[in-house]
Amino acid sequence: MMKNIQIIDGAINATYSIFQATESEYNIIFPDECDMELIEDLIARLGDDETNRVLAPLWERPILKRNAVGIHGTLFYDNDHRKSFIPQSKREVDWNEQTINQAQFDLFSRYR
Repeated sequence: MMKNIQIIDGAINATYSIFQATESEYNIIFPDECDMELIEDLIARLGDDETNRVLAPLWERPILKRNAVGIHGTLFYDNDHRKSFIPQSKREVDWNEQTINQAQFDLFSRYR
């Protein structure tokens, strides 16, 4: 099964495109139940060459948002200003409760 990864970057067009990854590619990018990753951290973990090897196939697999059945992970580029807000666990369900609404808190609490 392919996993959908949304790219959040500093591009002026703000398209925040979605690309598909194989299960293996996804698990390399998002280890240990993570669903968020910063490109800087991915490069620090894998090195430049391995990061490029893992990501290269993704850029050949874009998917329209309207055709995506879910977003499984988010890869951040050019988002140093957001780094302090991203949960240390890099899991969506671990957002600081002061930054989410009650419905999100209730939902995320069931998955912590």
